[in-house]
Formats: sequence, structure tokens, C-alpha cells
Amino acid sequence: MTIRMNRRAALGLGTVATAGTVLGGAMPAAADPGREPETRAGSGGDRVAARIGAAYHRESTRAGGNWQAYVSLAGPTEPLVAVSESADRRIEAYSVNKIAVAAAVLDKVDRGLLTLDQQVEVTAAIVVPGGDGIFSLDGAYPSLVTLGHALANLLTVSDDTAVRLCGLVCPAAELNQILVAKGFPNTQVQPVANPNRFFLGTSTPRETHDLLRALVAGTLLSPASTAFVLRLLRSPVAFTDGIRRTMSSAERARIATKAGWFADARHEAGVIFDAAGAPLVTYALFADGQADPGDYGATHPAVQARARLGRRILDLTAGVGGSGTAHRGHPYRPSNGG
Repeated sequence: MTIRMNRRAALGLGTVATAGTVLGGAMPAAADPGREPETRAGSGGDRVAARIGAAYHRESTRAGGNWQAYVSLAGPTEPLVAVSESADRRIEAYSVNKIAVAAAVLDKVDRGLLTLDQQVEVTAAIVVPGGDGIFSLDGAYPSLVTLGHALANLLTVSDDTAVRLCGLVCPAAELNQILVAKGFPNTQVQPVANPNRFFLGTSTPRETHDLLRALVAGTLLSPASTAFVLRLLRSPVAFTDGIRRTMSSAERARIATKAGWFADARHEAGVIFDAAGAPLVTYALFADGQADPGDYGATHPAVQARARLGRRILDLTAGVGGSGTAHRGHPYRPSNGG
């Protein structure tokens, strides 16, 4: 999976400086970092990528703390790197790694070792009390749910108990082996004494980005499993506080996203599709060290930064076409019961 990067980005220099230098934008050293560059050369895609990079720089600087990120824009032949900041730093991915967990479980489904309609048991002992999701709110145990139901809760409301349910059918050691075999040695869960349980582990911005690129390219999972994951990550009930916050329902349906939060970390990764369903922007945004570590809501500085960035990216890419396999969204049809 090759991604085009200009010379200065390859040398590890700043994203905004890279964009201004390579694309010929007038960006003196003392330029306002909150101002997006006016580019005067390069293709339209190059200009859009440069402006995405500038928007990221502005919002991450405004939020403060530590940021590690990798963002690309679809190009005519290969993606254009818009942001590369500490892209190969291995960090705790938290719930963003639930995509990798789902990928490993669905790999076993694709190989005929599991089925989405097989049942797993939800016992009182397996429920994570007080965490995210719905299983901890149920209170009626033991109960049986399908593996598909567990995965749906894993990827939409980020259910913590669903992680343990996945561990029942895909132990930590096997899960890590599957991810290594697929080319993701840094995207690994952390085993514990119980072989069927694990912490969500680590990844890098680049590997998370590349895993998402492989997903939409159809090289990570079967077409059916790919469609299953994207349907969940693009659904109205999926995460809306970050990238998708200030968007219409139709705009939100164009974005497959997964957030992860723990302690002072606020992460999000996903794919923005064009109006026809082709992948357009792939992003992996990892942030920690901002103010208000006890705030897990939409008012956290890093979450606010992602919301502004998401709106800006959508505006910058209006009318820009993606590339690769198209993945049509499912129309939202609310029900009034009955």
C-alpha cells in the first residue's frame, strides 16, 4: 500500500511548512499558524491536501497537548499525505482498536470458523460495570446474544463488555496472530492472565490508517464482512461527538468513524467517503495531555478540535472525488414504532 509523500515530509519536517514549500504557497516562517496556506502551484488535490494539513495544524495547536496523526487524501493514482505527525509512534489506541478486534473476529467468520448468528453467553461475571455500552445497563443475566449483536455494540456504542464477548471466540494470542498475518504488527491487544481477555492495546497512526485503507479496499476482509463493518461505523448511532458533530444526517452517513477514550487520551480514526461512496479521506488522530482529563464529553478540547476539523475537511473536499471501491451508505429511515 504505497502513499505518495513529498520530499520534505519524508525528512520529517512540519506538515504546514511542507505544504507551503512544495506547493509553492507564500508562507513566510513567521506566518500565522492558524491561517491556511494560499497555494499557487500543484494539482487541485495537492492544494486540498495542503489545506487539510493546515487545518489540522491550527486545531491541534489550539487544543494543545500531544498529537500523533496520519491523514491522507485520495489522489489520482495513490493517496496524498495531508498530515504526518509522529505517525510511527506506537501508543495506546484504546477503543480505536475495537476495529482491529472486529477485523480479527470477522476474519474467523470469513474462514468459516465462526458465524454471526452463533450465540455467546453474557454472564454477570463478564459484564464490565460502569463502562460504555448497553450490556452494563441490562441487569438481566445470564442471557444469550448473537456474535453479530456483540460486534454491532462493539463498533457503534463502543460497548466494553462486547470486547470480552469477542474474546470468548477469539483469544488474545490468536487475535494478535491474525493481525500480524494481515500486516499489522504494531496493532496488537495486550494479553492478561485469562487467555480470553485482553486490554485493547496499541497501534500507530500509520498502521491504523493503513488498516482502514485495507478495509475500504477490500483486502482486509471479505466483501460481506467489509460491508458489515462499514455499515456499523457509518450508522447514525455511531460516534457523533467528534469528526461528525456539526454535520447533517446525510453528511454523517458519508463517514465511518471510531473513537477511543481513556484517562487523558481522546482518539478517533475513520474514512470520509465522497457523495458516490468512494473513499476520499482517511484519518487517524491520536491526542492526549489536553486539559480536563475527566471530561469524556463533547466539550473536551481535543474532541472540539476534531469537530471543527471534520467540518473543515468536508467543506474543503466538497466536489472532490474519491478513488477505489465505492461503498454506498444505507439510508436513514427513522421509525415511530408500530
